[in-house]
Amino acid sequence: MPEPKQVKRLPRRRRTRTPDAELMRRAQELSDTYLGGLAVPASVSWVSNQRSRWGSCTPGDRTIRLSERLKRMPDWVVDYVLMHELAHMLEPRHDEKFWAWVGHYPKTEMAKGYLLGWSDAAGVSGAAGITG
Repeated sequence: MPEPKQVKRLPRRRRTRTPDAELMRRAQELSDTYLGGLAVPASVSWVSNQRSRWGSCTPGDRTIRLSERLKRMPDWVVDYVLMHELAHMLEPRHDEKFWAWVGHYPKTEMAKGYLLGWSDAAGVSGAAGITG
């Protein structure tokens, strides 16, 4: 039996996230598409100081911060976290109304599962608040 050919490993595509301006554009697009444009952030930015959260929102000043840990995750997961934080601008608590807004994003359940699985595999906390 011939030796199996070794498959050449392709170089991993390095994910580089665009600057905060691109996050802001993406947040506005998500708000327009899934929230009727009702959530309008003043700023959206990557932050390095969030180790136990994926994102945070301050509804009073309409700021959203996303953990830099998300930079290596699929775009649809980042979009889910953005949707979660945008929904906080409409409903500050994790109540039924809040989850109804978040549920407008079609990949909500898939992204929640991804974040739970990633957190479990990495042995870190940080998915509880964002996954309900």
